[in-house]
Amino acid sequence: MTVVLNIAKQFSRSPAGRYRADGPFSGEAFREDLLLPALNQSEAVEVQLDGALGFGSSFLEEAFGGLVREAGLKADALHAKLRISSKLKTYEQRVWRYVDDARPKS
Repeated sequence: MTVVLNIAKQFSRSPAGRYRADGPFSGEAFREDLLLPALNQSEAVEVQLDGALGFGSSFLEEAFGGLVREAGLKADALHAKLRISSKLKTYEQRVWRYVDDARPKS
């Protein structure tokens, strides 16, 4: 079963910031409150980016790169389980670059 997470509808139309201290709709909050639980509880997850007003690099890097760096997930496992949906392919490309460039905390 695939879980669908639409950021604009289920999180915020105006996601912003890296950490919770930056505001309630940060990348850290999205990762910890929605994305990581969905990944842990389902076979596949589709994240829909359309509908939000935009995404800063800090939000995207923390939400998706943080899966590797903070949660210890492997990039290859994320490529197999996670789908990014966006009309703007640059967002999709940035998400995967952040995932692939992230290194687990030692």
